[in-house]
Amino acid sequence: MSPINNPHPDQRYVEALLQNDAALIREIYERFSAETIRWVGRNGGGAEDARDAFQEALIAVTQRARKRDFELTCSFGAYLFLVVRGKWFNELKKRKQQPVTKEALDGLKDEGEDASRMAEETLLEHQRELLFREKFLLLPDRCRELLTLSWKGARMNEVAELMGVTYAYARKKKSDCIATLMESIQLAPDFLHLTL
Repeated sequence: MSPINNPHPDQRYVEALLQNDAALIREIYERFSAETIRWVGRNGGGAEDARDAFQEALIAVTQRARKRDFELTCSFGAYLFLVVRGKWFNELKKRKQQPVTKEALDGLKDEGEDASRMAEETLLEHQRELLFREKFLLLPDRCRELLTLSWKGARMNEVAELMGVTYAYARKKKSDCIATLMESIQLAPDFLHLTL
């Protein structure tokens, strides 16, 4: 998303999540959690399911905001609700239950395309991140160690030294590990859904 000149006033909530501002995060819970929790309850979930979906939505929003300049162009409540709704829809699909209703929360029906687009992008990016982490954790320990060191900025000669292998072996192993990771991701059932 390209930066805009006038972000929505609710951008302060996004900044609060990024800065771990306890007071504003408490306000987010006070203002937005009750109604979204009731909505999940009306759509096949229990109180614990609703709290989980709300928390996962906040994590997804925070992760999205960290990745690049993120400016809110709609109300935070509408955006968050659509992310919660998407999270809950995905959970119901996993459970093979009926999909959620299309109803919106009171007062959030007319937020327009911005909220929907932002929520869809956030959910897609979060699902990609989860798939990557899942497949990364399935790699052998040495692959995870090698990739982690190189992705944290260590030069390959430093990685080789830290791992007690030759430079040539470290380079070859890194290439093999990345190939294994990519193949594992591409073979995942959700992979095609997560590509653009």
